[in-house]
Amino acid sequence: MNARQMMRRLYYFTIEDEGMLAEAFSKLDENTFAITYKVRGTEHVFVTTSETKEAMDLHDVPYNLLGEEEAARIGIYHTGQSREELTDYEDAIKALTTASRAVAVACVGVNGEVDIGLDLSTGPELYTYFAAPAGHTFLFRIFDSKDEARDFLDRFTAGDKEALEWADSLVLESAEELQSFH
Repeated sequence: MNARQMMRRLYYFTIEDEGMLAEAFSKLDENTFAITYKVRGTEHVFVTTSETKEAMDLHDVPYNLLGEEEAARIGIYHTGQSREELTDYEDAIKALTTASRAVAVACVGVNGEVDIGLDLSTGPELYTYFAAPAGHTFLFRIFDSKDEARDFLDRFTAGDKEALEWADSLVLESAEELQSFH
């Protein structure tokens, strides 16, 4: 992990009028990937990436900074395709993960696949998606603990050693270690 990756942050903030975000984002340079997510279980708390925060600051968007998370503490388990298409968007996926009050996500498929082999009867709230600018929409399984990630990946990958090592290497044990604004 390079120094730039270690220093990246995710930012929690509130804003008086959510409409200001859409207005400000529409004025950004087309090469800026600006994104925010509302934090699950809150009324007015959002999480965003460093790139989006910099763009908001540059355009004088009035917001109240509440706190930070180190992006490196949030885990993403990729498939070959998601790694290829989403490497430039990992901070956005980590912001989505953090907004879901989770410590990690694992890519489990791409929208349109005939059989992604998932049992959604345990609850669709355990899944989220990320629409890549290149066109594919990736489905992710959300984990609120390291143990949950390990258990799921053990079943999903049929005990693949690399997948289990990834789960064991997660920095956060549970979502309780994330900042809270309730």
